[in-house]
Amino acid sequence: GMVPASAVVPVPAGVGLDLAAALMLQGMTAHYLTKSTFPLQPGQTCLVHAAAGGTGALLVQMAKHVGARVIGTVSTAEKEAIARAAGADHVIRYTEQDFESETRQLTDGRGVDVVYDSVGKTTFDKSLNVLRHRGMLVLFGASSGPVPPFDPAVLNPKGSLYLTRPSLGHYVSTREELVWRATEVLDLAARGALTVRIDRSYPLAEVADAHRTL
Repeated sequence: GMVPASAVVPVPAGVGLDLAAALMLQGMTAHYLTKSTFPLQPGQTCLVHAAAGGTGALLVQMAKHVGARVIGTVSTAEKEAIARAAGADHVIRYTEQDFESETRQLTDGRGVDVVYDSVGKTTFDKSLNVLRHRGMLVLFGASSGPVPPFDPAVLNPKGSLYLTRPSLGHYVSTREELVWRATEVLDLAARGALTVRIDRSYPLAEVADAHRTL
């Protein structure tokens, strides 16, 4: 099939097409989350769930690039090493520690400014509990399953919280926005400011195998 020209972005010199392919979706996701959904400011603190995942590790790097403090959650020692290499200031192994009490402790009881949550069902309640007053829960995935229906009134006693459920499509809905995000992400990669792990590569003919592996 044909790809419309409006959906194509230039790849800068110094960025291989394998890197660009690996980076586009997850890199632009990390970009819109940190630049637009909750525009992180230097000195703010964010909690990133699944901080060693593809999007998670890029989110950590983007947040550090902005000058924010990053708390990450992971499940294993191996993943902790990945999150720390990405720049996380603190890493909580949620399999061994309660991320709610740990995060409260790390913020002296204040709570974080924003939680970037791709996990969903198993983290949702505690994600709300670790936010500062008027903080934002950005629920951008549901790897543990969808969050059950809840009463929006709970956002009030927890501190007049914000909740959003974004997806990339609404943040690249114009050609200008797509090019802006892609260019910033690819430029960061070209300068070596973003490290991307490419687990394995497949020729286009084996795309079905790639999806099965994913």
